[in-house]
Amino acid sequence: MITYQEAEQYISDIPKFAGKHTLEDTQRLLALLTGNTIKSKIIHVAGTNGKGSVCAYLRSVLMESGSSVGMFISPHLETTRERISIGNDMIPEEEFVRIFEQVRRVVREDDRQCILNGQEPGSNHPSYFEFLFMMAMTYFKEKAPEYIILETGLGGRLDATNSVSGKSVCVITEIGFDHMQYLGNTLEKIAGEKAGIMEPSVPVVFADKRPSVTGILKKYAEEKGCPVHFVTKDDITEINIGNKTIDFSLRTGYYKYVGLSLNGSACYQTENASLAVKTLEILMQKDKRICEESIRRGLMKAYWPGRMEEVFPGIYLDGAHNEDGIEAFLNSVKEIPCEGRRLLLFGVVQDKQYEKMIRQIASADLFSEVAVTVLETDRSASLEKLREIWGQYKICCFFHQDAQEAYHHLLSDRKEADIIYIAGSLYLIGQMKSLMRRIPDD
Repeated sequence: MITYQEAEQYISDIPKFAGKHTLEDTQRLLALLTGNTIKSKIIHVAGTNGKGSVCAYLRSVLMESGSSVGMFISPHLETTRERISIGNDMIPEEEFVRIFEQVRRVVREDDRQCILNGQEPGSNHPSYFEFLFMMAMTYFKEKAPEYIILETGLGGRLDATNSVSGKSVCVITEIGFDHMQYLGNTLEKIAGEKAGIMEPSVPVVFADKRPSVTGILKKYAEEKGCPVHFVTKDDITEINIGNKTIDFSLRTGYYKYVGLSLNGSACYQTENASLAVKTLEILMQKDKRICEESIRRGLMKAYWPGRMEEVFPGIYLDGAHNEDGIEAFLNSVKEIPCEGRRLLLFGVVQDKQYEKMIRQIASADLFSEVAVTVLETDRSASLEKLREIWGQYKICCFFHQDAQEAYHHLLSDRKEADIIYIAGSLYLIGQMKSLMRRIPDD
């Protein structure tokens, strides 16, 4: 039996020798692993921003309603095991290794058959994401939760998670510019890729924010005969950001929810929570355990790390990693009272539109000081390039070769009334969460 560390290393090395495959390839391997006999109700979630939060709200309410819930998400922040969970518990290390071995055996046997058919050795090995998705579905087959929540990777139509059928409901969160090299360089093209998760006659829920995007989603839904349910800006009212909580009211086609409460300070979470409520109202039609009270309790208990998360008093982590994410982050920063200065720790990967993200931050004129860092990944934007971009703006910046150094710089300069924010990449959020487990906040 291999160790957990060896299994995780094998998976981490997959991008070195395997590429993405067709949905038919994934379906064929899934059939070998699960026999296509998973009976759980499947909720499929796609979008650019907010997918993980919507999944977290759905899971929390379903659990509060008495259901067992499996969830597959990406990316992870600190450990690969975060991607596969039952209830609030990520898959244990020993289970991870056992399921890993099951999937690897099937993959190796499939490879042998491919070689016999004249194909190159390893040519059909699943990609990193595909392999983890197969592990998740194999695990869920054994545990048989009542619901399975699947979060897409970066797309929809060709995403490995879209190899499943028989979905109960599909959810599409806010659509913005991200992964354009794969999904297209217009919002309409990106929306079309995300809309690919829709299944004939299966209800779909989405946010009605941009007319062009709404038009594409409605068009795809009409073609597939999918009942459409959406959340508009006008549906969410009476937003009140208090001390570490947000209260709001929501009008849906069924109810008027007054005084819903969320943990945290991120005002953008009202939209994500509202999408979850709309989805739950669809499920409620067949699952009478879901009710207004379980929705209220579940929303309040939900927790999703790295989304305007106050890890220490006056120190916030937010996984804003694209233009829309930065805009939402800045709007939330404005709403959080600050009697001192606002300080920012910023790091970003090179394949994001970080020039635009930096311009947004500089133009907002919210931060007195920015500590810019390089991330612990080959994808990190270089310090030289970041220095060049930040240098275009009149803002006090310091540049650091690692996140710990940048963090200690801000801590050493921080006054009692100052607030530190950390944003720019989920890689940075994961690094900082691990770092903060090892060091104090002062």
